[in-house]
Amino acid sequence: MQELKPLALKEQVSNVIKSAEGYTVSWAGVLSNANPWHFGEHVVATIVGRDAAGTEVVRLDQPLDAVPPGGSLAFTGSAASAQRPAKVTIQYRPAQWRQAARIASAFQKFPITRVRTMRQKDGTYLITGYIDNPYRQPAGSLVINALLRDGNGKLIGGGSTFVDDVKAGSLPRFILTAGGMPNGSHVVKTEITASTWGSTGRPFEDLALGGAVPVHTTKPVTEPFAEDRSTQVINSHKQ
Repeated sequence: MQELKPLALKEQVSNVIKSAEGYTVSWAGVLSNANPWHFGEHVVATIVGRDAAGTEVVRLDQPLDAVPPGGSLAFTGSAASAQRPAKVTIQYRPAQWRQAARIASAFQKFPITRVRTMRQKDGTYLITGYIDNPYRQPAGSLVINALLRDGNGKLIGGGSTFVDDVKAGSLPRFILTAGGMPNGSHVVKTEITASTWGSTGRPFEDLALGGAVPVHTTKPVTEPFAEDRSTQVINSHKQ
């Protein structure tokens, strides 16, 4: 039996800021799947915040979307707390593995274009862009995740939103707000990724099984050669 590698945590960050309700705990992270033939499914992140005395003041279980074969998953989240956590930890429930019907290269990324990141007066960031679907079938629901980085490339925060019924070539616009970062945070780079929504890889697999949209969709407008040039080369070589 093939031994599968566990999901690897590439990076994560958590922040605590004062809010109208008390405090807001926010987090962002990236999980990677080194297994080229299996989806990592039913992954749950458990976020726990404790005060200086070690007393638990916030706990949240966040079901994560499936991690594709040979791919990665970005995720973000937030929770309110009446008391300020002195320490925040994030733990992950091991994935359940399911063999995919296609090879890893069949699961193409969803193209993201024209991304704009705009700092707001309250210190949050408004992020806009457009998403495309490289597959023939419409994508029922996609999760858009934004990871924000400072000048050194360090992950400092993130945000997410949903876009429904994405058809190939339709290029719907997405808008999301990313906040929860400490005062003085300066975003230099924004990374946007999209994934199918749900704890299993079935929606992504269905898209891949339906096939990708051809790269070239228009017929050539030039006249065909009178004789195939490869034939000419072969004949001249024989002579």
